Amino acid sequence: MAGSNVAPLKVDAETDRLISHGAHFLHVTKKEFVAQAVRVYLKIRQAELHAAMQEAMAQLDGSHAARVELVSGLTKEQIAELGGVEEG
Repeated sequence: MAGSNVAPLKVDAETDRLISHGAHFLHVTKKEFVAQAVRVYLKIRQAELHAAMQEAMAQLDGSHAARVELVSGLTKEQIAELGGVEEG
């Protein structure tokens, strides 16, 4: 894996148990197990992920307001009620 930055991952007790068992029986660390699992999961759902990314990109028109709308989940009207977004 690239880099040495580590971000904590909090999971519920049952998920931690599954990770621990999977890592143990596959003879890898929990960190390696989770990293591999995420890669496989995203590979399996690649088409769905791509479609969601395309949909999100289609919503962008190059304006700050469009980016705020996409990231926040607020409508244009809600953003306007909160004072709008300064363009430029």
